[in-house]
Amino acid sequence: MIDPSALMGPLWTLLAFVGLGWIAARRLAIDPRPIATLLIYLIAPLTFFRGLVLGGPTPQYLLLTAALFCLASLVAIAVNPIARRFFAPQESAVLAFSSGTGNTGYFGLPVAMVLLPPEGVTLYLFCLLGITLYEFTVGFYISARGQFSVRESLAKIVRLPLIYAFVAALAVSGFGIDLPDALMDSLTVFPATYTLLGMMIIGMTLGRVTIREFDLRFIIGCVAVRYGLWPLLSLAAVLLLQVWLPVSTELALALLLLGVVPMAANVVVVAMELGIKPEKGAMAVLATTLAAPLLIPFYLQGLMRLVGL
Repeated sequence: MIDPSALMGPLWTLLAFVGLGWIAARRLAIDPRPIATLLIYLIAPLTFFRGLVLGGPTPQYLLLTAALFCLASLVAIAVNPIARRFFAPQESAVLAFSSGTGNTGYFGLPVAMVLLPPEGVTLYLFCLLGITLYEFTVGFYISARGQFSVRESLAKIVRLPLIYAFVAALAVSGFGIDLPDALMDSLTVFPATYTLLGMMIIGMTLGRVTIREFDLRFIIGCVAVRYGLWPLLSLAAVLLLQVWLPVSTELALALLLLGVVPMAANVVVVAMELGIKPEKGAMAVLATTLAAPLLIPFYLQGLMRLVGL
């Protein structure tokens, strides 16, 4: 059985960060846009680089990363034309981007550390890396296309340092390069900073939202994809793997957890950087995060029964 109390620690911590961001916007008039730029171009790449180097990538682990990258990309590509039929270009771009990702890091990782043994956490981390890679490549392109041309969108992706951080981490591991301990120790501050600023941006954005910007139809669309489509996808992935391969309990639970986390905070970060309706993204992220303690235990228990765990 999944204990709902295991989710309360991560939830209240994230909501506290959102509250700090709201206070910063309302009382200190802080502009979140430079913070979004800092996250995308500095903090995220260094966090990603550190995690990949410390994880000790193997071909099996990288296969998980590639599989989740492909799955996230295919979902976003499939949702994009559907979203364009019901929403304006900017809203549809945000919805399409969010459809391929979730709060697998800020929220999902602390939960994974409670529910999974160390081997399961490692499997979860490499799945998470695939989704993060999607966010800053295919997802970023789809978001940019809500406002920019194909050439401009591709140019923005080429400038993203996270791609180069991924290649550099693979080179370091592949060539067996030992980085200085002082360097790796200095990078330990970035994961916590990434989480803090990423969630504070949601609060900063909400602090500037008026009631006229509340879009129930958009929120329903985001919730339907996150808590409707993704649990089914994670269930199908585990069932298909069980047909072809012996799937460990740790891998099955890691995949199921990826399918039931709330919307990604990076939806707001990317929307802020590109100027495509970050306010609507922030409201949808907050709605799915508040629903998480009720829905995740229900979903996980049901999905675990269906896959025989």
